[in-house]
Amino acid sequence: MSSGKPETAPEPPNEVTRNRGPVWGFFSNLGPGLITGAADDDPSGISTYSVAGAAFGYSILWTALFSFPLMAAVQLMCARLGMVTGRGLGGAIRKRYPPLVLWSACILLIVANVFNIAADLGGMGDAMHMVTGIQAWWWTPVFTALITVLVVQVSYQWIVRVFKWLTLVLFAYVITAFLAHPDWNGVLRATLIPHVEWTREYMAVLVGILGTTISPYRFSGRPLRKWNWTGILAK
Repeated sequence: MSSGKPETAPEPPNEVTRNRGPVWGFFSNLGPGLITGAADDDPSGISTYSVAGAAFGYSILWTALFSFPLMAAVQLMCARLGMVTGRGLGGAIRKRYPPLVLWSACILLIVANVFNIAADLGGMGDAMHMVTGIQAWWWTPVFTALITVLVVQVSYQWIVRVFKWLTLVLFAYVITAFLAHPDWNGVLRATLIPHVEWTREYMAVLVGILGTTISPYRFSGRPLRKWNWTGILAK
């Protein structure tokens, strides 16, 4: 049985971080975790929530309150997996189970990610079509090539520095919530009182919201400070 102690000890804070105090240390250590959390607000998720709001207004808001504890449980399981084993899900499966289980999990992950990436690129293309008027199918290969170049050619440190500051864009949600002048009574009522319509359209939106909010690929991320693209099969 496992002793419950991490197999890979976390890196201690360096002397500069320690001398500048806990606040500086907190913000200087933000990086992969912050980016990964913000990245879940991806184009496919934004598209799903936009469709839900356009089709059903406030009536679907109760799913936010309903899905939050489920999402928190998923995040907690992922965090504890990393704290106890020092590995991602792939590394833990590789150590504890036969190769067939590992490769089956990897294949399922690839299938899920392919569809998720396709939805993300499609959402980005549709957004640019709304802004520029150029059809989405022209933008999709452009974004694909751009992301591929960034992943292959750009250093990890540069990506972390830039993407960490890009997460500030999420404050636009807070600002927009006030600029849109919503009916706050309606918002509160729809959030606290579930409303379900037994129609195909409502069920499709409901499944889409739960699927994009509680994403399966959360389990597969490597829960260490530095990312390793081969970490899923690493010892």
